[in-house]
Formats: sequence, structure tokens, C-alpha cells
Amino acid sequence: MSIDKGTRVAVVTGGSRGIGRAIVRRLAEQGYAIAVGYAGNAEEAAAAVKEAAAAGAEAFAYRADVADETAVAGLFDETETRFGGVDVVLNLAGRLYLAPVAEMDLDEVDALHRTNIRGAFVVAREAARRVRPGGSIALFSTSVVGTYHLTYGAYAASKGAVEALGKTLAREMRGRDVNVNIIAPGPTATELFFEGKSEELIDRLAKAAPLERLGEPHDIAEVAAFLASPEGHWVNGQVVRANGGMV
Repeated sequence: MSIDKGTRVAVVTGGSRGIGRAIVRRLAEQGYAIAVGYAGNAEEAAAAVKEAAAAGAEAFAYRADVADETAVAGLFDETETRFGGVDVVLNLAGRLYLAPVAEMDLDEVDALHRTNIRGAFVVAREAARRVRPGGSIALFSTSVVGTYHLTYGAYAASKGAVEALGKTLAREMRGRDVNVNIIAPGPTATELFFEGKSEELIDRLAKAAPLERLGEPHDIAEVAAFLASPEGHWVNGQVVRANGGMV
């Protein structure tokens, strides 16, 4: 697959649904060539690629468990083979598990941490090795790290690790001309967010921010696109809490 010289190339894990899908659409509109990483839903991944193509972008889907270093290396290999290199990496792949600390199923905690912590390390390691000068890496956390909501202990703990990883990596990339940031969305209107929540809880979370609404996937996509762009390159080593002022 041939792309024009100068086209920026992005790898987006968790790009088949929700915020990741919105980011794929936004980067496609901006002319990126895109690798859409996904864990299991090939149909949704194909739909994300189709949307990117409709916006005029070259894109392909690649199945990879982010905690599997061989699969992630394969994702990057395929991207470099098709597009010639990697400029931007956004790691949105994640798992959610909610329970009070006293009632936690440790097998669930292990599965959560495998995806959210080990997966973030695997993707960050591959990105650190491959992103070209002038490029960008963004890991994804959550604003719950700053709100301490009940039942979010395991999830928030995993994302706190991601924030520490991202800040450290930003410093380790010195001399490479690659910025590294962590995006921490607040409540955002995705299928995952709405799952298992009452209307009362959704309304309460929507009003928690001074802007008094839920975030939309495109709100987060705009933040990600800016940080990945040359215009956002001076922002480095930061946790960007995109949550309407909730925390």
C-alpha cells in the first residue's frame, strides 16, 4: 500500500469502538494513514476502517491483544510494512472492572491489570522503539484517578500506573523529538460508560462537571488529535484531564 510522502502514520489500539473509534475518524479527517488495533470484534474494526476510508484515509485493522508483546510487535511491523513508519501511537485498549475493595475478585483484578498495566507497558515499549522524530505517544488514563469514586479502586489503581509510566517515558524520550502525554477522560457517552448504570447515576455523573454534561467521544478525539499534531508538540509529559472541569 503506497501513501504520499509526508503523510503521518498513526497506530490506534482500541480503535474499533467508543473514544478510539472517534479518534480514528478525526485522524482520518486530518489525513493520517491509520492502523486500527482491536482485541476481538472484527466487525466493528472493519466499520472503523470503512469510516476512515470514507474520510479519504488509508487504513487497515489488525487484531492484537495489547498485553501480548508478539501480537503488538506484529501490529507495528505491519504498519511499517504498509505505510513506511510510525509517527503517532495512541493506546486506548483497556478493561473495566468495578467492585468494592473488600469484595474484589482477584482473578478479575489480574485480568484488569494485564490489559491496563501490562498492555500499556507493551504498547509504550514498542512505541518508544519505533516512533519517528516529530512524533507523538499518548496513553489513556481516567479522571477517576482524581475523584476516588467508590468501586473504582482496581481500575483507578491500574490507570494511576499508566500515568506514572507516561510521565517517565516522556523524560526517557529526551533527544528523540517525541512528545508523550496521558489523556484522562471523565464520564464520556460510550457504550461502555452506559453499561449497567441507572438513569439516576448517569444524570448525576453528567452534572458533576461545571459544564453539566457528559463528554462525547469527539471531545476526547479533539484533544488527542491536538496532542498528536505538530501544533500540540510542545505539550509534553502531562496528564490532560478532559472532563469538563469535574476534577
